[in-house]
Amino acid sequence: MNYTLHQLQVFLKVSQTKSITRAAEELHLTQPAVSIQLKNFQDQFEFPLTEVIHRRLYMTDFGIEIAGAVQNILNEVATINDKTLAFKGKMSGTLKISVVSTGKYVMPYFLSGFVGRNEGIDLQMDVTNKSKVIESLKNNEVDFSLVSLLPDNLSIERIELMQNKLFLVGSPHLSPEADEKEKHPLQSQPLIFRETGSATRFVMEQFIAENNWPVRKKMELTSNEAVKQAVIAGLGYSIMPLIGIKNELGNGDLQIIPTPGLPIKSNWNLIWLKGKKFSPVANAFLQYVQTEKDRIVQDKFSWFEAK
Repeated sequence: MNYTLHQLQVFLKVSQTKSITRAAEELHLTQPAVSIQLKNFQDQFEFPLTEVIHRRLYMTDFGIEIAGAVQNILNEVATINDKTLAFKGKMSGTLKISVVSTGKYVMPYFLSGFVGRNEGIDLQMDVTNKSKVIESLKNNEVDFSLVSLLPDNLSIERIELMQNKLFLVGSPHLSPEADEKEKHPLQSQPLIFRETGSATRFVMEQFIAENNWPVRKKMELTSNEAVKQAVIAGLGYSIMPLIGIKNELGNGDLQIIPTPGLPIKSNWNLIWLKGKKFSPVANAFLQYVQTEKDRIVQDKFSWFEAK
C-alpha cells in the first residue's frame, strides 16, 4: 500500500458526497483530478470501493468500511497538526457548523470575535435547510448546528442564544384598502412558503392549522432570499423571520402586516450531540459563546429584541 494523504482526502469526500462532481467542487479541484486520485487509490485494493449504477455512484460495503478507516486516519493527522501548533502556543484546527438558512443572519456574529482571536482556525459553515442541518449533526459531520426548532429523536445538548420572531409581511403596494381591513389578509393575497424541510415552512403550516387561516392560494420557493424578493415584488404575503428583513423594513420595501397571534416566537439554539468529544477548537468555541453571548446579543441585536 502506498496511498497518499491527498488520495485519502479525495476518497473520503467522494464517499461523503456520492458524486465526483460535488467532491471536485468542495475540494476546489477539477473533475479529472478527482477521478485520477480516486482511481489511484482504488488500484491499491483488489475489491471495488465504488460502483456506478444507472449513472449514479454508490459506495460498496467494502468502500464504506474503508471510508470509516480513512476518516479516523485524517482525524489523527488533524490532531497531530493541532498539537504541533498548540505546542507553539497557537490555537488551530477546523470548526464545523451547519446552520439553517435564516441562521446566516445570526451565526456570523457569534463567530467573528472567536475567529478573530484565533488566526490559526479554519471555519466550515454549511447553510442549508433544517432537514439537512439535522442530518449532518446526526452523522457527526459537524461540531455544532444552529436551529430554531429542536430536533426530535436526537439526543442533544444546547445553549440558547437569542429569540427568533416571525411576522406576516408584504409589499407596501399590497396594503389593504380601508373597506377591506376587517378581512383576513390572506383572503385577498396568496401565501408564499419555503420548501418542504424548511423550519420556517414547518412553523408556518403549524400556525396556519392551529388558527384556521384561510389560505386561498400558495406558492413555494426554495430560499429565504427568493421568498423575500417575491414578497417585495408583490406576489403575495409570507411569514418571515424578522432577523432576515431588517434592511427591507428600514427602506420601505416590506411592511409588517398586523395579524392576531403574531409574531410567532421561538429561540435560536446552538446544539451538539450529547456526549460528543470536542476538539480543542470546538471546546474553545463553546466556552467563548457561553461567556460572550449576552454581550453579542446586546451589541448586535438590540434592535431585534426591542420589536
